[in-house]
Amino acid sequence: MQRLEERIRREGKVKADGVLKVDSFLNHQMDMAFLGELAQEFYRLFGDCGVTKILTIEASGIGIACMTAQAFGVPALFAKKTKTKNIAGEVYTSQVASFTHGVSYDIMVSKEFLRPGDRVLMIDDFLANGNALLGLAELVKNAGAGLIGAGIVIEKTFQPGGEKLRRQGIRVESLARIRSMSVERGVEFY
Repeated sequence: MQRLEERIRREGKVKADGVLKVDSFLNHQMDMAFLGELAQEFYRLFGDCGVTKILTIEASGIGIACMTAQAFGVPALFAKKTKTKNIAGEVYTSQVASFTHGVSYDIMVSKEFLRPGDRVLMIDDFLANGNALLGLAELVKNAGAGLIGAGIVIEKTFQPGGEKLRRQGIRVESLARIRSMSVERGVEFY
């Protein structure tokens, strides 16, 4: 998606530790009109798949997941990283190792909101190592729901996540695919 690539070139900041910061428009401060455009692109890609639920993981994917859910006219659901009083009753859980934060944690979704018969589209802002999405896919499987695929805003193709997901038969559609990035050269796309 050319407008996304242009925005990444203009506002993205490559950090020395392999992190691309796009927090001025995507996952800290959110440009809602632009997220709406991205959501419409996900709808174009997956709109004929009978999606009944959008699933993401807290926290940085919530904005784009909500906009995508609005485009589809279905609920957005996010996996929580900590059990709170708000999550009562039985939950599906999975363990996820975070690339960005360098820690492992359990994610959970209430069984009340993820059910057999749901047709789930996972949405996330980044795909790097794929651990978050593999954890979400495990929740979907444990619920007996159908996994439609994964809509990713930015995929770092030089990291193994996309390949891992695709090898497991998961349809992955990324709006921007980064070939390489460095502080010196910036971001190179396919």
